[in-house]
Amino acid sequence: MPFTRITLLRGKSPNFLEALSESFHRAMVETFDVPPTDRFQFIHQLEPGEMICDPHYLGGPRSEDCVFFDITIGKPRSVEVKKAFYRRLVEHLAEKPGIRPEDVIIVVTATPPENISFSNGVTQMLEPA
Repeated sequence: MPFTRITLLRGKSPNFLEALSESFHRAMVETFDVPPTDRFQFIHQLEPGEMICDPHYLGGPRSEDCVFFDITIGKPRSVEVKKAFYRRLVEHLAEKPGIRPEDVIIVVTATPPENISFSNGVTQMLEPA
């Protein structure tokens, strides 16, 4: 059930955004035990000056094309699983759509299942159909 906000600068083509989305989802399915149909992504494109990423803090050097992945998960994952996901994600993004690993920032936040409703005001993760 990961919900992901992907933030980057405005101006990328629809093909770039599709490859970005697909590469992200592939890494989730391969390493995070996410079903192929469990796909919730929200892509935010910001204007220049609305996204400030220090080019050298804990990595880099980052370019202006950095991409931020803010991932909310319901099921906790081990440190090993998260590290494997981070590595696989930057590999996929480097292949398609061509994002440098230095330009990928990832934050994973776990939230308990009672804090999530997929629809109809129901906590589906607590009350399976």
